Amino acid sequence: MDRRTVILVDQENRAIGREEIVAAHSGEGQLHRAFSVYVFRDFGREILIQKRSSKKMLWPGFWANSCCSHPMEGEEPEAAGKRRLQEELGFTCDLKPVCTFVYRAQDGERGVEHEHVTVLLGLVDETVKPVPNPDEVADIEWMPVSVLKKEMRLDSQKFAPWFHLGMNAIRESLP
Repeated sequence: MDRRTVILVDQENRAIGREEIVAAHSGEGQLHRAFSVYVFRDFGREILIQKRSSKKMLWPGFWANSCCSHPMEGEEPEAAGKRRLQEELGFTCDLKPVCTFVYRAQDGERGVEHEHVTVLLGLVDETVKPVPNPDEVADIEWMPVSVLKKEMRLDSQKFAPWFHLGMNAIRESLP
């Protein structure tokens, strides 16, 4: 069992404690700090999405944003995002925080996400070649944002719930 902990927070993202990661995602779920990375290329026209590994506790096999996870104690969201990009996809890039949101979503009997999410944006060029870690990522795709929007409307259930929220938050946050 993964003994890693997450940082418990209140609605304003103030740290109020720590909890073991599986416990924080069990029962009713406990609100904790998280981040979601959205990497774009071609001047924002394409986004790197991933299909979550079947080994994931929550939403295995669902399509999601480039990567997401939880910062460690004392780790800023941007540094945490770069760490997870490297661990999951074998590359890193500059990341910019654009917004935050709080959500809660139940994944049947598997568990629950209850997170205060910092959304991080990255922009890369075509020379970046992701190398997915199979323990984390089942598949990846560079998808035109226009196509993704249509797919998310037509078959919303194949995408992780936070991915929908993050895409909406990005749209509302950018000029």
